[in-house]
Amino acid sequence: MGGKIPKARLDLTSLMDVMFLVLVFFVYSIFDMTVHRGVKVDLPDAAGAREKGERVVITITDQDALQLNGRDVSRDALLNDVRLLLSDQDLPVIISGDRRATLGAGVGLLADLKAAGAEKVSFQVRRESAPPPADGGSGPR
Repeated sequence: MGGKIPKARLDLTSLMDVMFLVLVFFVYSIFDMTVHRGVKVDLPDAAGAREKGERVVITITDQDALQLNGRDVSRDALLNDVRLLLSDQDLPVIISGDRRATLGAGVGLLADLKAAGAEKVSFQVRRESAPPPADGGSGPR
């Protein structure tokens, strides 16, 4: 047995992997322990007057995409088209937002429309007497 005794060797690769997994575990557990301070709100139905005559209808889909009178448009094109429509006549502008659209999309659009010169802007709502959609989806809001 006159051979050389091998020196002990410590392989740190697996130790680093374990420490990384422990770090990931703590990061995810911290996210789970945070207190979410958001308030759940079920927006009420509202009684509103029916708009009669010609109007400009802007739709915000559940993906926050915009449509003007039924055709898909970008935000800049929408604002330019609304300016052109309102330069000829004073039409009311109706924002018909999907229930799942973000609030920021509606509020930002409202501010942009006011800046574009729209004087009469309102949100379309579901009437109080109308039953909710059977599929649990969104009706006109």
